[in-house]
Amino acid sequence: MRKGKNYVESAKLIDRAKQYDVNEAIDTMLKTAKAKFDETVEIHIKLGVDSRHADQQVRGAIVLPHGTGKTTRVLVFAKGPKADEARAAGADYVGDMDMVEKIQKENWFDFEVVIATPDMMGVVGRLGKILGPKGLMPNPKAGTVTMNVEQAIKDSKAGRIEYRQDKTNIIHCPLGKVSFGAEKIEDNFNALMTAVLKAKPAAAKGQYVRSCVVASTMGPGVKVNPAKLSLEALGHKTAN
Repeated sequence: MRKGKNYVESAKLIDRAKQYDVNEAIDTMLKTAKAKFDETVEIHIKLGVDSRHADQQVRGAIVLPHGTGKTTRVLVFAKGPKADEARAAGADYVGDMDMVEKIQKENWFDFEVVIATPDMMGVVGRLGKILGPKGLMPNPKAGTVTMNVEQAIKDSKAGRIEYRQDKTNIIHCPLGKVSFGAEKIEDNFNALMTAVLKAKPAAAKGQYVRSCVVASTMGPGVKVNPAKLSLEALGHKTAN
């Protein structure tokens, strides 16, 4: 695949053989972001786990300190007072079977987050084969199956992201926008990485973080030194 002129020029700024410290990696990545729009900053973390085993799943959610820079549209499945609570909290769409039918019949996906109260999961389950592959299925671990719909909506609007490894054991997440600047992106990076490190399965053996790359939407990846990615390195004390 032929790379564009900006990509080629940006790639010259990166030492492909080098694994950068976090702050240096982010500074370098920002210098490579040359698109005419405000690019999203992405992180890709390769883990030393095996997704085929249930006891080696890495999944969770976190509200990034500075959000993602994106406007998040939220769909809530709820009834009665909880539906009213969702509307008052700023949900973009609220419903039950009417929303199921809209998604099934109209192929409607004008939302980025789906939240459901536990009693609605029987209804939402009908959409499993549709929402699941898109990573939109509500899940208790991600905080999207809850009776506290108000807080879930606020977290989603504030920049909550869900992290989970794919079949190749890589986590892909946004860290914000290029316009955030290095300091805010590093804060988001550290918050996400801390959550991922704390989510390390007991069954995981050997090196947990195999590789880590940061990149802008249109730019080349910059490698972060995985040896520098630990709770201690990120300023967290671990129990003896």
